[in-house]
Amino acid sequence: MTDSGVFIKQFSAQQGRTLVQLARRTLNEKLGRPMDKSRTRSLDTALADPDFETRRGTFVTLTIEDRLRGCIGSLEPDKSIREGVRENALNAAFHDPRFPPVTSRELDGIDIEVSILTRPRVLEYTDGKDLAVKLHRGTDGVIIRKGYARATFLPQVWDQLPRPGDFLGHLCRKAGLAADAWQTTELEVMTYQVQYFHEKK
Repeated sequence: MTDSGVFIKQFSAQQGRTLVQLARRTLNEKLGRPMDKSRTRSLDTALADPDFETRRGTFVTLTIEDRLRGCIGSLEPDKSIREGVRENALNAAFHDPRFPPVTSRELDGIDIEVSILTRPRVLEYTDGKDLAVKLHRGTDGVIIRKGYARATFLPQVWDQLPRPGDFLGHLCRKAGLAADAWQTTELEVMTYQVQYFHEKK
């Protein structure tokens, strides 16, 4: 994977599991359910990996039985991956305005997904039809902006909205715009890619 011609590190499955475990531990501790000491020591050792000092955008997504329960992240690489995952786990669980805070009772039923982002890049396009053609379904995360309105969908959302028109329409509504704004209004559009890791219970 490249970003402006620069190689972007791909993380291993084991590193991904470590980040998901970090998100899980963060929520457990917040809700007064800390891990046992041996698991904590093992996780701390894994988290000492210098790769986790890399500054990248991160998202944490929480679901219960495949239904969204919270999703918050940072698009810009302004924090280390370790710090970003910890912070966004808390934000997804307790500060997503679409949902009430996660409770201790829900915690065991929550599945956690961690996404590591490339740096967003501006997508040039001429009109709505051109925009729909230029998006890479299943690969591109998309950010739209119009004035103060802004929203993003991770690439995983393509699984639920595989048609570009539906994807963009829902994204516009998420930003507080009309569903057809991507066809009728000049939007700033940026794309990014992710590597994501899902909790396996």
